[in-house]
Amino acid sequence: MKTIQKKVDAQYPDADIIAQAAQILQHGGLVAFPTETVYGLGANGLDEAACKGIYQAKGRPSDNPLILHISHIDELRPIVRDIPKTAQKLMDAFWPGPLTMIFPKADCVPDTVTGGLDTVAVRFPSHPVAMALIHKAGLPIAAPSANTSGKPSPTRAEHVALDLNGKIDMILDGGTAAWGLESTIVDVSVTPPVILRPGAVTKEMMEQVVKQIAIDPTLLQKPTADFRPKAPGMKYTHYAPKADVFLVQGDNFVDVINDLAKKQKAAGKKVGVLATDETKVNYDADVVLSVGSRENLEEVGTNLFHVLRQFDAWDTDVVYAEMFPLSGEGLAIMNRLQKSAGYRVIKSE
Repeated sequence: MKTIQKKVDAQYPDADIIAQAAQILQHGGLVAFPTETVYGLGANGLDEAACKGIYQAKGRPSDNPLILHISHIDELRPIVRDIPKTAQKLMDAFWPGPLTMIFPKADCVPDTVTGGLDTVAVRFPSHPVAMALIHKAGLPIAAPSANTSGKPSPTRAEHVALDLNGKIDMILDGGTAAWGLESTIVDVSVTPPVILRPGAVTKEMMEQVVKQIAIDPTLLQKPTADFRPKAPGMKYTHYAPKADVFLVQGDNFVDVINDLAKKQKAAGKKVGVLATDETKVNYDADVVLSVGSRENLEEVGTNLFHVLRQFDAWDTDVVYAEMFPLSGEGLAIMNRLQKSAGYRVIKSE
């Protein structure tokens, strides 16, 4: 398969290019497109065969649900059975934007989209290219991140091409994604609503709108083998470069990482460190890459996946990563880092 690649203006996408991409979706094809979070790999969300194509292209486990994307609030009602009052409040506050909600699904939604569950994840993205594509296609677009399953999510079209060139029909290049981490996912089919994946819309932000938001216990711990995920990214190792990743916890993490790096280098390993602007000069490793300032977690989130992918470009064997606070956007950053490391944490004294 030859993958068509088209550059589009992120704010004012070319109508002819959008029409071409929409036609591909209408005919059961796959199109990668930018959103405000990461690049998504889209298919007709009501076409079971097309959705199966997403799983095949990504190498994605079949029990890992997809998210349906809409371009107008009126497009929600046909694909869900119920819209709880708490969901309406969250929609009013955060849609369009980087928030996905879990609803009881309507019969028209294929089991392929939901991983066989009776709930469906829905998002109303704010990115002009995504909104234009969904509107022109005239159907809900099922779209996980546009990467090989398990690898860091793509924040640039070049990441998509590296993973999926020749496997999908089209890539719309709208530049770098602004947020850099996938959307927050909250289950509004239960009371109180439960965060299943943290993101740019934080628990603190949502609790200004609704009284109580719970956090799923699997966010920062390894799920059991029989765990059945209600949302993307809950069960499997994700966001991982080729290198083995370890998180280092404790006040003296710089010294601990340097000691570990020295031992690995003596064993002939190429060592990388995922650092911050404040600490990057303190490391003695082969590759030291900063994700930004600790004082700006939004910047860290934006850069995280791109930096994880850069370790592959440097052919590192092992990567040691700093840790971040478990509040605000720090919760989303740590959720991604924990999965990238396979929950391997080295605790310093």
